[in-house]
Amino acid sequence: MTISYWNGRYLPLDEVHVSPLDRGFLFADGLYEVTAAYQGRLFEPEAHIARLQRGMAELRIDCALSAGDWLGIMERLAAESGIDGDLTVYLQVTRGAASSRGHAFPAGVTPSVFGMASPLKRPPAAWRDQGVAAITIPDIRWGRCDLKTVALLGSVLAQQAATDAGVVDALQLRDGLVTEGAATNIFVVKDGVIATPINDNRILQGITRIVVLRLAAEAGLRLEERDIPAAELDSADEIWIASTTKEITPVTSLNGKPVGSGAPGMVWRRLFALFAERLGR
Repeated sequence: MTISYWNGRYLPLDEVHVSPLDRGFLFADGLYEVTAAYQGRLFEPEAHIARLQRGMAELRIDCALSAGDWLGIMERLAAESGIDGDLTVYLQVTRGAASSRGHAFPAGVTPSVFGMASPLKRPPAAWRDQGVAAITIPDIRWGRCDLKTVALLGSVLAQQAATDAGVVDALQLRDGLVTEGAATNIFVVKDGVIATPINDNRILQGITRIVVLRLAAEAGLRLEERDIPAAELDSADEIWIASTTKEITPVTSLNGKPVGSGAPGMVWRRLFALFAERLGR
């Protein structure tokens, strides 16, 4: 039995029934989070909850659950998942189901809250040993990429472009600047200096990104948050992608050409060792 959370109840996943008038279904009017748990221990849950709460405030979704409530849901889903090993806890909150379809926010609607746990498929060892391939594509997403909404069609199309090209990720470009991967943050290394795009409306502040910034600072590595021209991808010594499910993965081939030496770089190796230590590996 796969346990899930649905509007205050814990029940089998196949017993969850969503109204066709739910605004998440009709308008993608909602937010989500995916938190990893390693051997039952949630990784950075407070940061995930804070990002979810910020998103709800920005979208004016009035949910009565506190940070402690969210944490309790996550911990119970992880504990009662029946999954042996690493897992992810998925949370989603939408504005809820109104009595009719209309674009403006409906009054008196209770948000819909859903949660479930799934096995975590960690990046294969080959990604760390050899790196992965990626392509670049135009960034066609909306202007509030800083909100982790369920409106993911742009990211879906980006990932499909990568899949069609036989690569792991698609690095997106907007107005001549690097933004994000299909569902990852991007880091570029040149002459030992790590650069990553500014944390503004053009990107999602990834939780793994936050951890990378923290680890780099603790290790005394030079890291810049700034606009990154697309041309810097061509001359980079190293490129990394980072997310909850991809962790910190080196990109060693971009658009069919090697990145730097064509192998995972020394700065990545140092940073990933610190990350693995942070995970308790």
